[in-house]
Amino acid sequence: MADRVWSADDVADHFEEAFRTLRKLPPVKAQGYFSTWPDIVRTTREIAAMEPQPMRVWPSAAAITRLEQTFDWVLWIEEAERKLVWSRAARVPWKQISGELGCDRTTAWRRWQLALTKIAARLNAP
Repeated sequence: MADRVWSADDVADHFEEAFRTLRKLPPVKAQGYFSTWPDIVRTTREIAAMEPQPMRVWPSAAAITRLEQTFDWVLWIEEAERKLVWSRAARVPWKQISGELGCDRTTAWRRWQLALTKIAARLNAP
């Protein structure tokens, strides 16, 4: 990461991509439970009448690697800042974030910028 100069906007974009990658990962299921029932054999008429299943797009290996890097970055900031950065990556409205933090929108934005700047400074450090 020394070959790139990071800015707060770059870090914010990286967190947004990490959040999108997290959303694409398959859900975690409890281990050890399975069904012994046979699969249902459906007729072509039943298949035609079914609702179409949404297409699932899986994240690439490179996206998962960048996600793992992002997990390392959040250790460099405090817990309240982590929640703020992930909330903005999830595109939670500023009004809701400022209500949770108990401050106005401008103060929440400043705290978010400070957290991103801390990460960018750590990434740019030699």
